[in-house]
Amino acid sequence: MTEDVELLDDLLRLCAAAGAEPEVRPSPPEDGDGDGWERAPMVLVGDDAAQRCRGAVRRRGVMIVGRGQDVPEIWRRAVEIGAEYVLRLPESESWLVDQLANAAEGVGRPALTVGVIGGRGGAGASTLACALAVTAAGAGRRTMLIDGDPLGGGIDVLLGGERAEGKRWPDFAHSRGRVGGGALEESLPELHGLRVLSWGRDDWVAIPPQAMRAVLAAARRLGGVVVVDLPRRFDESVAEALAQLDLGLLVVPGELRAVAAAKRIASMAGAALDDLRVVCRGPYAAGLDAPWVAQALELPLAGELPLDSGLSTAQDGGAPPGGSARGPMARFCTAFWEQALVEERSAGSAKGGAS
Repeated sequence: MTEDVELLDDLLRLCAAAGAEPEVRPSPPEDGDGDGWERAPMVLVGDDAAQRCRGAVRRRGVMIVGRGQDVPEIWRRAVEIGAEYVLRLPESESWLVDQLANAAEGVGRPALTVGVIGGRGGAGASTLACALAVTAAGAGRRTMLIDGDPLGGGIDVLLGGERAEGKRWPDFAHSRGRVGGGALEESLPELHGLRVLSWGRDDWVAIPPQAMRAVLAAARRLGGVVVVDLPRRFDESVAEALAQLDLGLLVVPGELRAVAAAKRIASMAGAALDDLRVVCRGPYAAGLDAPWVAQALELPLAGELPLDSGLSTAQDGGAPPGGSARGPMARFCTAFWEQALVEERSAGSAKGGAS
């Protein structure tokens, strides 16, 4: 709401950057015409129009925006109309774009974000990550699967979607600042009811930590479930991914060498991740079982991944890991999600009570 042409140009530019559709009005609503004022998720009032908003219905999400220096009376006007913030451009542009994008997308509960790491090479982490995503999507949850391992061959291959149209990681390598969650979701290939961000088939491209941060933050804002397949090496981009996980699963075969290798992985991942759990996979060497492996790693046991003799045959027939609801892999993943979502709700209730 403004009649300042230069300010309006700035605000329209910021709305476009945030993917927000503005409704422009020169003056506050008249009596009986407050629908737009009350319905909009956010109201930006130019400092030239603040005085004219006296008497408008009080509501949340009102901000006074101006260009240049503050004038003393603007703070008094902010109190009079119930504005929550007084912003000056261009200093506040980045923050305002974030708020506009939040308003456009809607801000609800962030996605439950789970990372999967192999305790050793060939542990089956990528297969488990795919199965977790497929079962979550099959249960009707909004799901995104993100391939965090550039040397893993592409997680879309496991889902049979290497030729599916959509963007891959190289398209986001230069992302900075904020990535729109809705735009990210729509741009990715859709496979088996979920969205997949994988690697291209061309030359290897490094993903800077800023791009990893922006993409994962956008995925989390969408809500639902995000599964990240992580590499066994650690760099700044992997550290960014670990920082945004709610919990991590370390897949460890029941072998002494695998446990020794997983100990090093657990030490590095645990430095950035508060909740790291073990998923054990048989068959086990003599004297080993799942509780022994978890105790040796000093990590809680998330469960024991059952042998799924039909997995390879199913994949050869085009079925993804976890695609058979009656298979052992799918049953394991379904039980995991049920428990994880109960824990998430309990944690949310505890925070709400504490606040």
